[in-house]
Parts: sequence; structure tokens; C-alpha cells
Amino acid sequence: MHEQKNNPLHGLTLEAIVTRLVEHYGWDALGQLISIRCFQSDPSVKSSLKFLRKTPWAREKVEQLYLSTDFS
Repeated sequence: MHEQKNNPLHGLTLEAIVTRLVEHYGWDALGQLISIRCFQSDPSVKSSLKFLRKTPWAREKVEQLYLSTDFS
């Protein structure tokens, strides 16, 4: 098994990341920050996860936003 010492997202599921971002920003702001249809048109966590799991560039944008967000 790979060690994940330098991975700040280790232990976080994609669902947890999306849910936390939605709680922090809301769908409207999230759709403006990351311009992808699953955040802008009838958004839901389920539909977003489906899209992000098969679209690496979009997932990377979501992960980068999560890492750059100050949740405090």
C-alpha cells in the first residue's frame, strides 16, 4: 500500500470534499468558481460525483479549490 505522507487529501473522499465545498460556498458560487455544468444546472452531490469521477481535469479543479479554501 502507498504511503500518503505528502498528500493533504489523504483520507478524504470525493463526496466529503464536494459536500464541504457546497456547505461553504453554495451551489451558485461553486458554479462560478468552477465552471462545470454539474455545479450550474440542477446541481446535486450525486450528479457531481458521477461527473467528477470520470473527468480528471474537473476533479483536479475541485481538489485544488478545496485545498485553497480557508474553512475556518
